[in-house]
Amino acid sequence: MPLSVAAFVLAVLVSVPLGVIAAVHRHGPVGVAVSAVSQLGVAVPVFWVGVLLVLVFALRLGVLPAGGFPRTGWDDPAAAVRALVLPVVTVAIAMSAVMVRYVRSATLDVLDQDYLRTARALGYGRWHALARHGLRNAAVPVVAILGIELATSLLGAVVIENVFALPGLGTLLLDSVTSRDLPVVQALVLLLTAVVLVTNTLVDLGQRAIDPRLRLAKQVAA
Repeated sequence: MPLSVAAFVLAVLVSVPLGVIAAVHRHGPVGVAVSAVSQLGVAVPVFWVGVLLVLVFALRLGVLPAGGFPRTGWDDPAAAVRALVLPVVTVAIAMSAVMVRYVRSATLDVLDQDYLRTARALGYGRWHALARHGLRNAAVPVVAILGIELATSLLGAVVIENVFALPGLGTLLLDSVTSRDLPVVQALVLLLTAVVLVTNTLVDLGQRAIDPRLRLAKQVAA
């Protein structure tokens, strides 16, 4: 949970502004560079990014541990946080590369809408019009993608857990399948299913809070 949630928060903080910038400056060098880097991030295997970070920050610079988790666990918060820095950054890089493209696509759809052109014609600047009238509409599909990324990261971090020797849910599930420990497999599948259902519910509530049209559609249907 700390690994997935921290990586998700970091990825959101990075990908949302970069995706918006890439959309607004789609024909400029900044937008092209952001799109190219995000495409490269999607293509590069996540475990290779982790190994590269270990090589630089653990072996060359020696500022962070190469892997493992302290035996004291969260009783020593400083050591626990230091152990999670490289895994969190690795997962966040992979998640950001995907989410930047979705944010860019959603923002481009908004930029081509008539109401945004009308706002510009009324005297709003490009960023002012986007912030006032566009970002809320662009956030509706992005929220759905964020929910999917958060839910899948809980199990999808198994590769990173193995690279950094972390005791996570993905590693536990893989070991349980290998050893045919069916009760643990069933419990983990039930837990992950519940997480996905809760996440989807929160995404649905978030979309209704962002877009009033979804609430009105529900009232009309009722």
